[in-house]
Amino acid sequence: MSFGNSLIAVAALLLATGAARAAEVDEAAANAIMKKSGCFKCHSLTREKDAPSYKEIATKHKGKPDAEQKLYTHLTTNPKVKVDGKEETHESLKTKDEAAVRNVVGFILSQ
Repeated sequence: MSFGNSLIAVAALLLATGAARAAEVDEAAANAIMKKSGCFKCHSLTREKDAPSYKEIATKHKGKPDAEQKLYTHLTTNPKVKVDGKEETHESLKTKDEAAVRNVVGFILSQ
């Protein structure tokens, strides 16, 4: 296989892996937990409200190896966040199911 063909093969593999990962996200389940947890009161998919949009969050974390773990921790540990200059506690997702939380993380990162 030539160098050019090798690059094409690697690129195809990366695209397939990304597509498979996106296909693994159960959007309906993620939306249901996020709605139950009140996430959409402050966040939107594409526009900033009281908090950044999920698209903005995904862009910020794109390509970072620790993105999934950072979001998982953020969604499960009630961290302090700044809202309009005031510090508030960010609520955790209303589930203890690790797979469900990871699905929400995948959904956010797929935006």
